[in-house]
Amino acid sequence: MARSGKRPAADKATEPAPEPAPAPAPPGIDRRRGLRTALLLVVATVAVVLLAQQTLRLLPGWLNPFAEETKDRSGPVLLQSIRDMSRFEAASGNYQVIVDLEKDAKWLPDSVRGQRTLFVGNGSVDAYVDFSKLGSGAITVNADRTAATVRVPRAQLEPTNLDPKRSYVFQAQRGLLNRVGDFFSSNPNDQQQLYVLAGQKIQTAATESGLRERADQNTKQTLTNMLKALGFKSVTIEQVNAQ
Repeated sequence: MARSGKRPAADKATEPAPEPAPAPAPPGIDRRRGLRTALLLVVATVAVVLLAQQTLRLLPGWLNPFAEETKDRSGPVLLQSIRDMSRFEAASGNYQVIVDLEKDAKWLPDSVRGQRTLFVGNGSVDAYVDFSKLGSGAITVNADRTAATVRVPRAQLEPTNLDPKRSYVFQAQRGLLNRVGDFFSSNPNDQQQLYVLAGQKIQTAATESGLRERADQNTKQTLTNMLKALGFKSVTIEQVNAQ
């Protein structure tokens, strides 16, 4: 007798299991990637600007569209005043100073933002005696005109006369950001600050170098020789502080 039975169902095709979704990146990693990209863009921009700057400098003047041409359009010199001088230039000192000026950013390295300049300043300081300060009784002569006494003020120092032809920037180190800023603009106050500092240092050195005392000695010797040449046997020079 034939057996009746159910045919076994065909096996269903097995489907692959779905892959799990990737976990989202932590916020800190995204921020670091953004900062890294921005930093790379800044570095690339700086490099392109510096390369263009160097390339333009190497080009001849007639090929460089940004070449500078100097034209003197100054007007005539205007005489404002004339002043009569009553002073004796008794001594002069020549000085040299090296100004080491450094400017740093608080949170950035010097290679990124910073500037250091070595400036060589050469100048002179004159010491003089102002004869306009002499009073009516500054010169006394005895009855037989053989002795004279002269009261003169002590020497004073002129402001420093810095020589622009012999003063110059010896070395300048600048960070990347400073170079980019100098490419787009110039600040004349940087040079002016160097000249002012050099003048102040030279003036201080002249005060401490005995230049005034040397001028007082020269003034005394000059007046003594002059009066003796006029026939005076005894000459006394009294030097007092200027009023």
